[in-house]
This record gives sequence, structure tokens and C-alpha cells, in this order.
Amino acid sequence: MKHAPTIISELEAYIRQEGMTSAQFAASSEIHPRTLNNLILGHRPIAVQQLDRITKGMGLPDGYYYDLYIENYIIDRSPDWRRVGPLIIRCAELHKLDAIQRVVQHVMDKLMYSPMLFDTAEELFSQGYRAAALLLYETVAEGEKFQHSERLALCQYRLFTLRLGDDQEENYQAAIRFEPFVERLDLVDQLDALKELINTYRSLQRWNKVNELAHKMGYTAQILYNLKDQNKPILSDPDKKLARPLFFYIAYSNLLKGNVCDEQGDYEQALSYKHAYANLDWVKEKGEDIDYWKDKFREWSEANICITKLLSGDLSVIESYTAYINENKEELTIGLLYILRAANKHQFNVDKVLQKLEVPSEYGMDTSIKSGYSRKLFMDRQAHLMYELAYYHLSKERYDNGFKFLLNSLQSSVIIRNEKHMLDCVKLYEKHRTFAHPDTQDRYQKLLLRGEE
Repeated sequence: MKHAPTIISELEAYIRQEGMTSAQFAASSEIHPRTLNNLILGHRPIAVQQLDRITKGMGLPDGYYYDLYIENYIIDRSPDWRRVGPLIIRCAELHKLDAIQRVVQHVMDKLMYSPMLFDTAEELFSQGYRAAALLLYETVAEGEKFQHSERLALCQYRLFTLRLGDDQEENYQAAIRFEPFVERLDLVDQLDALKELINTYRSLQRWNKVNELAHKMGYTAQILYNLKDQNKPILSDPDKKLARPLFFYIAYSNLLKGNVCDEQGDYEQALSYKHAYANLDWVKEKGEDIDYWKDKFREWSEANICITKLLSGDLSVIESYTAYINENKEELTIGLLYILRAANKHQFNVDKVLQKLEVPSEYGMDTSIKSGYSRKLFMDRQAHLMYELAYYHLSKERYDNGFKFLLNSLQSSVIIRNEKHMLDCVKLYEKHRTFAHPDTQDRYQKLLLRGEE
């Protein structure tokens, strides 16, 4: 009967084949001779660090024996976290996700490992091993799905952030899966979770959701701010920190509500919110970070008030707003978007503005992250900007530029899977179809086919 291979049998075969003594191999692999002897005799299990040295001593790639190690020391015997934890970390470092999957599927038969897996996931998440962390969070969430623990809510929060990407439909699914868990987080975690969730719904143009959650974030932040003002503790964990100063979430709530009012055409209420987050005299904290965000909100308020006035048909602010964009190039996309939206709504001529801002004749998709905007929000805004540019030029019978922008907008909408915006592009194209060059028609058909995939 042929015995299944073990790491020790592989090691012994190597030592014989090389004509070495165990002491010689111990020296070459930087393992103490007595330790190596105990490992060979089976007096003690191999630790992951020792396995790495053995593997290196045998001239094999890092992680070569991890699958066999899982068989020998985790599946074939009672798993010990002193081996399981370091193995998961090393597998993450070597991008051995299949090996991690095998380990966690085996150890999660025992719920006692759930806290350790969660802590390891947090460690991997903080170190940037996102794919490995996602596997662990999914495992813990599945194991605790019938619990109402804060750990389950934190797992769902991490899974939400890890699942966000360029695909708008997948982002929407991630948001609706996570939202029921927000209130299970402690109040401090809720604020950052709500901010992420709101920004996702914002990029999806789900304005009712943005409004609902912005009110909730502002209310929660105000409660915590009042507690802090009364010198009452607000952090259940003293090591836990908010991503932003506490007042930020109150001011940002007003910024978001003003954004919603703009989108819904309630310009008077929008101005009220925008003046509110400019007036931050009530903030008692001091410091460089506090001053930075106070200045930012005042700057944003001034710029966003211009946006509201433009959208309401007030062209008097366009010069000052254009100057602001020129001085803050990271605001070019959002600034142009609202200028063109106002121009298309009220039939403004903004040719001179486009020339002054040096808008390229073919504004393509830039997937880089700009300023403080999230990638998903920035990509969505670029798709909408190209649509507004297309609408503007087509309405002025500049068909070459108009169709270039329109097809770029359609392409971007296909990439991020924004079906509503794809439909808007199709409607605009069909309205001007008779003026499309055959090459334009061909590219349009190819983009439609790609969108149906």
C-alpha cells in the first residue's frame, strides 16, 4: 500500500538524494539541528516559519508545500491557531487564495475560530491584502449570519467597501446588501459607513436614498457632538478613530442635502443648506486638521452656491464660477458638468467658457481618482459630463464634436454598467441619427452590442 506523501517524507528523501546529513541541512536552512531532528521524528509539528526555511533549503519556491501542509497539519489533525493564523497571513502575502479558502472552510466548522478569523481579516485589510481579507470576511459573515453581533455588521461593512468597483449594478447590489447592517454598528463606525454608503448611492443617482441617509448621518453626528461637548465618552473603543473630525459629518450632511435639492430643482432649500455648512462658527475644536476642513467647507459652499444659481437660470455667477474652476483644476469635471447642465436647460451660450477652460474636443474617460472624489463618483460624473457636452454641441448642429462626446459617454456608461445613462445616450443619438457619419453609426452599433453582453 502506497502511503500519502508528507512534508517530512519529502524532506528525508531530499536529504538522502543530496547525500547530506540532517545536521548539514539544518545549517543550510538556518534551523537548529535539535529542532530539525524533533521535526523529523514527529515530536513536534512544523511551524509555518520553519516550513518556509525548509522549503528554501530545498531550493523550492515560497509556499511550495503549503497545500501539503494543509493536508498534514490542519485537515489530518485538530487545527491549532498557532499554525492556522500564520499560514493564512503567508498565503495572503503570496496571493495563494485557493489555499486560504481550503483552510477557512475547514476551521469554520468550529465557531470558536470566528473571532480569530475576523481579527486576521482586519489585519490583512489594513495591510492592503484585499482579496484575502474578503475571503475571511465572507467566511465569518456566513458563519455568523444568524447572529446579531457587531462583528457580523463590521464584516458586512468591510465586504461592502471591498466589493465596490467600476460596475454600477454591482455597486448597487453591494449597497442594498449592506444597508440593513448599518445600525448594528456602533455610532462611530456608523458615521464612516453612512458616508461610504451615501457616496455610493450618490454615484448611482439614487437621490431619495442620499437624502434619507444624509439626514441619518447628520442626526447621528449631532448626537455624538453633543455628547462630546458635555465631556461624555463617545468611543466604545479608545483606539477607534473617525476618518474625519466629528463636525465634518454634520457639515457634510448639509452639503449632501443641498446636492439633493439641486437635483430635485428645489433651489431655495439648496441655498439654505449651502449657507449652513459655510457657517461653522459653532465648531469648538481647534487644530490644523479642523481649520483645513472648515476652510474646505467654506470654499465648497461658495462654489456650490454658484452651481445652484446657475441651475436656477442665474447667469450672473458664471464668470466667478469659471474663475474658481480655473484656479482649482480638480473641480474641472464637476464644474463643467453643472455649467453645461445649466446651459442645456436654459439655452445659455457657454462657448467662451469652454474656450477659457480649454475643454478638449474629445473628452475621453479618465479613470484616475481626482481630489477627494471616490473613483466610482468621478467616473459617473465624467460619463454625465460627456453627455452634456454632446447635448450642447448637437443642439448647435456641431455634429462631429457632438457625436464624439456622445459615443464616449455611451462607452463610459457601458464600462460602469449604468443602464439608465446608456438609455439616455441612445435616446439622444436616435434624435440626431440622420446626421451621423457611417463610421459613427458603426461605432454606435458596436457599443450597443457590447452593452448587451
